[in-house]
Amino acid sequence: MTKRIFTIVLFSVFAAFPVNVTAQETPEAKAERMEWFSEAKLGIFIHWGIYSRGDWSESWAFHNKVVSVEDYFAQEKDFTADRYDPKAWVELIKESGARYTVITSKHHDGFALWDTGAGDVSSVKSSPAGRDVLTPFVNEVRAQKELKLGIYFSLIDWPHPDYPNIFRVGPAKYDIEKEPARWQRFLDFNDAQLQELNGAYHPDLYWFDGDWEFSSDQWKAPHIVSMLRETNPGVIINSRIQGNGDYATPELGVPVVRPADRWWETCMTINDSWGFRKQDTEFKSDMTILRMFVNCMSLGGNLLLDIGPRADGTIPDEEVAVLKMLGRWIHKHEEAVYPTRAGIPDGHVQGYTTLNKAGDILYVYLPYTPNETIEVKGIRSRIKKVRVVGTDRELDWNLYNDIDWSEVPGVYYINVPKDVLDEHITVLALELDSPLKLYRGSGQVISYND
Repeated sequence: MTKRIFTIVLFSVFAAFPVNVTAQETPEAKAERMEWFSEAKLGIFIHWGIYSRGDWSESWAFHNKVVSVEDYFAQEKDFTADRYDPKAWVELIKESGARYTVITSKHHDGFALWDTGAGDVSSVKSSPAGRDVLTPFVNEVRAQKELKLGIYFSLIDWPHPDYPNIFRVGPAKYDIEKEPARWQRFLDFNDAQLQELNGAYHPDLYWFDGDWEFSSDQWKAPHIVSMLRETNPGVIINSRIQGNGDYATPELGVPVVRPADRWWETCMTINDSWGFRKQDTEFKSDMTILRMFVNCMSLGGNLLLDIGPRADGTIPDEEVAVLKMLGRWIHKHEEAVYPTRAGIPDGHVQGYTTLNKAGDILYVYLPYTPNETIEVKGIRSRIKKVRVVGTDRELDWNLYNDIDWSEVPGVYYINVPKDVLDEHITVLALELDSPLKLYRGSGQVISYND
């Protein structure tokens, strides 16, 4: 196992807690700060590190005793990045239709992808890559105007000699309450690395992970957020910093009901692994991925879809194909993706839905082939036109049981011929005569008929 010498770079600013520049943030100001995130819809997650040799999972392999710490870190010798093309990565991400990307700067194993001055465990100092591989990627992202940069950072660093865990390379596991100075050394180490990332890259988003092992007070989470926002006030921070973030992050599953948080994303793998795994060939189908994406949109959230490049920097063909498929579909249906908001509750139509910002266009996503018509009920607003998004086709419909004495609106039956169907998910735009109003009752019984 490579010898680890951790050099803690202390900054005088860490001695005092900086002012929380968002403590008095109004709801309106936060909504403005979160606007790009709410409109992004799709992000691409990248898990890349020494685990990308593909034999075991990232970090958890030694945590769960699948492999020894020594054998896990022996993978460093294969992290060459000799076929790494950051420009090609970013071009693929842009082609996918994603509006942001999140890359692992450091996972729970402590292996940093940039030239950190706060330790010797990095692509520069402890791998044959021998160079900073994060900065070239960041530079390519910044060259794309419509792409936002997110940086993943693990709060935990299991092998670090000052981290109180059984995997450290130093003395025995300790109680942070009994050895506060040692715990503070680790917190200073984290602060130093975050200060480097914030100063060098000024990311649009931080994606924290690993907060579950300690409380907000123990992590000094408010201090971390304040420190980052002191020089990067517009930065968005995910929920995994003990309740001090901006948005929720349900993992590996689209919620059944819309989360209580106004802003949220689901992070999802393309197969069953975050990082590259040689044996994992359980890739989700195009339709499965696309359904998940549309489902997230219908509930007002984003999909953060993960790819796992190999240690040499190449991206598996199966993952490239999925991103290209998403790009084709999103490009065709762009009006029903970026400017939309959450749709209507279940029960009104058999399909996913979203609304445009004005609320006078209801988008209906059909992940199936209709036998004849699709039924739309409980719509008080009148339909003026039905179009097939991404084409020049308009569709016919019938309105049944539209009775003037009843508060229950009539039911629309829209004809959807097979020759207008998309190869994956067809999208209909229902143009309304006014912002959408719904009927959510249980029906009405006639009490008088003249």
